[in-house]
Amino acid sequence: MILNIKNMVCQRCVMTVAAILNEAGISATRVGMGVVETDGELAPDVVRDLETRLLAVGFELLHDREDAMVERIKASLIDLARRDDGKNHKLSVELPRLLGMEYKQLAAIFSAHEGRTVEKYFITHKVERIKELLTYGELTVSEIAYRLGYSSVAHMSTQFKQLTGLTPTAWRTSQSPRTALDKV
Repeated sequence: MILNIKNMVCQRCVMTVAAILNEAGISATRVGMGVVETDGELAPDVVRDLETRLLAVGFELLHDREDAMVERIKASLIDLARRDDGKNHKLSVELPRLLGMEYKQLAAIFSAHEGRTVEKYFITHKVERIKELLTYGELTVSEIAYRLGYSSVAHMSTQFKQLTGLTPTAWRTSQSPRTALDKV
């Protein structure tokens, strides 16, 4: 049985859900970002219990197919935004490769459910990653731009300023608060 879970945004979320499944006595063959595969079908009372346990820690069991796809898109976008591999990840190539659907379909489903484009969601998460790296103080703005696959520091700074109102350097000195990934 495949279960889709909302608000799984990091590896700690995956570990938390795995622990909840273990506590509930549910055997899973796979626990990943936004998805759980169980050995077999779960009884309705077991699903209700799991749903209650998940809600208690901020997760939600999804029952609608499109909602589940939106969560898979989000998980993929968050993963791509957090890669520090120096590559410019083209969403129209990466999302179909990761999710097995045409980009137009994925983008339409996402926009209809979220009220914003996949690109805006992706950029928002990249800006949150920039904030995280700025907070650590270990990298220069140029190094951050390179690691996150920006074509230039100016391009990264423009996107950053559009969302925060500050340049990366000004943000670093102001130490404005970051946003939790599930709230982006």
